[in-house]
Amino acid sequence: MVDGILNFTWYETLIAVLILTHITIAGVTIFLHRHQAHRAVELHPIVSHFFRFWLWLTTGMVTKEWVAIHRKHHAKCETPDDPHSPQTRGLKTVLWQGAELYRAEANNAETINNYGHGTPNDWLERKVYSRFPYLGIAVMAVIDVLLFGALGITVFAIQMLWIPIWAAGVINGIGHYWGYRNFETKDAARNIMPVGILIGGEEFHNNHHAYAASARLSNKWWEFDIGWFYIRLLQLFRLSKVRTVAPKAKFEAGKVKVDLDTVKAVVRNRVDVMALYGRKVIIPVIQQERQQASEYLNKVYKNAKHFMIREDIKLDVRAKAILQEALTESNALETVYKFKQQLKEIWARSSENQAKRLARLQEWCSQAEQTGIKVLQDFAQSLRGYSLHNA
Repeated sequence: MVDGILNFTWYETLIAVLILTHITIAGVTIFLHRHQAHRAVELHPIVSHFFRFWLWLTTGMVTKEWVAIHRKHHAKCETPDDPHSPQTRGLKTVLWQGAELYRAEANNAETINNYGHGTPNDWLERKVYSRFPYLGIAVMAVIDVLLFGALGITVFAIQMLWIPIWAAGVINGIGHYWGYRNFETKDAARNIMPVGILIGGEEFHNNHHAYAASARLSNKWWEFDIGWFYIRLLQLFRLSKVRTVAPKAKFEAGKVKVDLDTVKAVVRNRVDVMALYGRKVIIPVIQQERQQASEYLNKVYKNAKHFMIREDIKLDVRAKAILQEALTESNALETVYKFKQQLKEIWARSSENQAKRLARLQEWCSQAEQTGIKVLQDFAQSLRGYSLHNA
């Protein structure tokens, strides 16, 4: 049994490992994440149970625990209660000890009870998967050795390390530290890369935090989410059903009246509105101010750009000082920043009815158009034609 039942060469074994670990990644992103945690997609019972069984074999993770920890991450993101935020725990800790952080939170009964609702609770889950999570791993070890012989030990080791490294470490760590941002969410989530294959589409972490209930994690036309490709493929065979995707913005040419449809579009897609405001208003004003500023103020405005655009949970003392100095020195920057805060108030007051929000948005557009700041005037005019359509 040195070569195993399959009698694979080393490169055939390598291909097999890549396929096996990719199935595991697909199980995490499609079943645990998009189906169980966020209910963005429904899966046929056969597909759902296949992924549950496969993850029991290859990770030993309990569905309820994973879902609860992930939901708590969204609810408490970038705070001390976040189970795995590199912003509070440090990138090194999350990157290299992500699995330990997961296990520690999995032992928190309060987390599991508060956030683990709606997960499987059938006989197999109660009597096998949740009760004996390490049994699946042991079975996988035996299967690997039988199939691949001595190389099966290496195959098994890679399978066991795959999720702790890529999911617990890279997604939870780098995904909240490095990369690009399409949306100014109130957290540090970033898209790691524009091609989501290696981690099944989870590379688009900023997109996901902007629209957590979306079954598709890619957002721009040049982003590719292989997890979404698999969901659509399953849909062709009636094995999946998409419940929600992120709305897409569009601008109706010639529309000059702010109506209830405008309000609904702005509120529902507020992260897109804030991203547009940053690109079309704040950045152009900063660039204009820097062109006519002294060397010292040029540097102040450059440093302040980051803090004027970002929607992070909080700014530290140094960041507040930089921002305040820039706003004090430039009336134009102070104005566009003030209008940004006022625009956010339209959806921040959740108790307001749509009629009040409509009046506030109409007033905001009218006042913005009277500021004399062309980019702000243009943005206000374009916002009148803002609407949504599901892609």
